[in-house]
Amino acid sequence: MGTWGEVPLWDDDAWSGEASPAVTAPAAVPTPTAVDPEPALVVSGPCAGPIGVFDLETTGVDVRSDRIVTAHVGVLDASGAVIDARTWLADPGVEIPAGATAVHGITTEQARAGGRTAAEVIAEVTAALRDLFAAGIPVVAYNAPFDFSLLKYEGLRHGVAPIEQPSPVIDPLVVDKTYDKFRRGKRTLDVVAAHYAVTLDSAHDAAADAIAAGRVAQAIAARFELDTSAHELHTQQIAWARAQAESLSEYFVRIGRLDADVDGSWPIR
Repeated sequence: MGTWGEVPLWDDDAWSGEASPAVTAPAAVPTPTAVDPEPALVVSGPCAGPIGVFDLETTGVDVRSDRIVTAHVGVLDASGAVIDARTWLADPGVEIPAGATAVHGITTEQARAGGRTAAEVIAEVTAALRDLFAAGIPVVAYNAPFDFSLLKYEGLRHGVAPIEQPSPVIDPLVVDKTYDKFRRGKRTLDVVAAHYAVTLDSAHDAAADAIAAGRVAQAIAARFELDTSAHELHTQQIAWARAQAESLSEYFVRIGRLDADVDGSWPIR
């Protein structure tokens, strides 16, 4: 995940540009304990376990043209403990730009040496998410339109039928902006995780980010006592994301950024 500058272009949780440690492990390995800090509070409502968690690290910020480098799909229980986890390293088939490596720590050489083919990874990640949705398990993704849209276009590129309407999805970025609208400061995942006292030791590692996002969603649900169902929350987030995009567009007009293109589609574009 990532962005450049102040306007979210890649993923709303990567504005810091800090690199995480390089990944050299083979694909589909268990999540290391280093990204599994103490579980969060037990919660009810839309984020009661089990919840799925999903994150991608990629070659860049364009969901239509950039490629997957690493991916994580996991499941947390109601306490935030990891009960299932898979991490993939892909050979994206293209050079990984230095700027992307600076964010997630994966070089072209590492991806080629240790990664599986992009088509295999995309098919397995898509299947893992389909299984969660089919089981009625909501999937948490921080800035969901980035991850789900990029996976969609990767699927189309490699002949894997995409998930056209992922649901139910929980996006802590959208929910946090709604319930704590006037809090000042950035809304990157590391900043928001710290705000909700969720540990994130390896930002921009797909497993660490996915797990932290899930625990942030649970912490938000607990703090604001959300009692709606995951499906109801999904529907609400569609409207919230649209309103947030409209507000951002109005801000750009006020500051003279008339060329800014803000898409409020959620959870996929």
